[in-house]
Amino acid sequence: MRRPRGEPDSRAPRPTERVTYAGPGESWSPSPTSMLRILLSAQNSPARLSGLLLIPPVQPCCSGPSKSGDRPFGAGPVQGLQRLLEQARSPGELLRWLSQNPTKVRAHHYPVALRRLGQLLVSQPRPSPVEQATLRDLSQLIIRNCPSFDVHTIHVCLHLAVLLGFPSDGPLLCALEQERRSRLLPKPPSPHQPTIHGGQRLEMALSCPHFLRYPRQHLIRSLAEARPEELTPHVMVLLAQHLARHRLREPQLLEAIAHFLVVEEAQLNSKVVQKLVLPFGRLNYLPLEQQFMPCLERILAREAGVAPLATVNILMSLCQLQCLPFRALQFVFSPSFINHINGTPPSLIVRRYLSLLDTAVELELPGYQGPRLPQRQRVPIFPQPLITDRARCKYSHKDIVAEGLRQLLGEEKYRQDLTVPPGYCTDFLLCVGSSGAVLPMRTQDPFLPYPPRSCQQDQPGSNPTIQHSTQRVVLMLRERWHFCRDGRVLLGSRALRERHLGLMGYQLLPLPFEELESQRGLPQLKSYLRQKLQALGLRWGPEGG
Repeated sequence: MRRPRGEPDSRAPRPTERVTYAGPGESWSPSPTSMLRILLSAQNSPARLSGLLLIPPVQPCCSGPSKSGDRPFGAGPVQGLQRLLEQARSPGELLRWLSQNPTKVRAHHYPVALRRLGQLLVSQPRPSPVEQATLRDLSQLIIRNCPSFDVHTIHVCLHLAVLLGFPSDGPLLCALEQERRSRLLPKPPSPHQPTIHGGQRLEMALSCPHFLRYPRQHLIRSLAEARPEELTPHVMVLLAQHLARHRLREPQLLEAIAHFLVVEEAQLNSKVVQKLVLPFGRLNYLPLEQQFMPCLERILAREAGVAPLATVNILMSLCQLQCLPFRALQFVFSPSFINHINGTPPSLIVRRYLSLLDTAVELELPGYQGPRLPQRQRVPIFPQPLITDRARCKYSHKDIVAEGLRQLLGEEKYRQDLTVPPGYCTDFLLCVGSSGAVLPMRTQDPFLPYPPRSCQQDQPGSNPTIQHSTQRVVLMLRERWHFCRDGRVLLGSRALRERHLGLMGYQLLPLPFEELESQRGLPQLKSYLRQKLQALGLRWGPEGG
């Protein structure tokens, strides 16, 4: 982290400045004598200041799991600033860190500064005139920013201010007490400020970096209280992105987005619609709104040639929901559309999505008779593990499962992260003979033919692997982040991959995160894998031939 500037600048407080406090009910300007009295009263009360040492350091609030795991929001530059405050050598240095780094200061830094101030006062026999001004300016900083504090931070600041000897009728304690009481009762709208309505509250909540500090009930209430004219496309896009980003499969909010899309159909273009539709495919949720699909088909027909990438993004979401409209497929597979995207910046990603759509047509839409993606335009769909898996690899069970399979079967009897046609990456793949014996991979072709030689998707329960003497078994890790936040519904992309691998003839063996997390150590995991494989009739070792 780049160290914040340590030298005072034009924003730093000066000892000769006179600071006027705006207290809860009146203005207040402490004289140097009164401020010195505060300092001296604190210093003459060692029991008070010793209480500061018993208060644990304030921890920053968390905003939920990030891409790299459950890391606190305060990590990085913000946490570095906290260390600087805890190591400050004078009250003036404390104030400089707070006043000269506004983009790094968070609410929890102010109680850290008060706590450190008490420790410094214990070690100094008498405050200097400069420190009197510093204390005034530090108080003003807290008063100015305390409306953004959460309840816990307000309580800690109140307690620390009392221990430091601030008078109960002074501006700091009055401001903190007023904020504390305002959190207990509904705050009436100020006559000088406009009332914040439901739509505005919703936008403020969704625009805040602390996304998960606003529970679902808060979002639902804000949405219910919003007037129709307040629910703009911008607000609804923020809501859709929030649900998709945090894997929140909240039916009430998703239905509200679907209803908004239907009502505002004429005013929405495909670039906005792709963002509104994103959470439905990602969260594997088909809305109950009856006009949802007819509305999207009309939008696709109207906007398909305007924004190719947005059009394909909408179809990707519908592919995850198994609701692909034939008319839109005929358009994106047409030579004119394909020629239009060639040579454009999003050409590769569009061709990858078109390849996935073509696979869905092959496996799931036997009744489709329109054009298909030419062979020369096809590219691997997912040639490597997904970004979310790579980002959270240190939280994944893949390494320990790989070690368990190595000790159980041997390295020559499984393949890890193998990409099978038309481009799906598998976690672990085994080849199994007709007798159930796990075969060495070097003696077998691990790939099943694609397209399948005999597709029987229209017959429920059919499995094309019965026509092959060797079965391919895919062990599918189902990690916690592969599910919606409720932990019961697979994300749309995961469900799509498993569905397509099954339709291509691969036998799937899911390994749910609840079962993997319950295994304590490698011996238990090996026993768990042995039971899973034996349940499929698999044999290996001497008994497997």
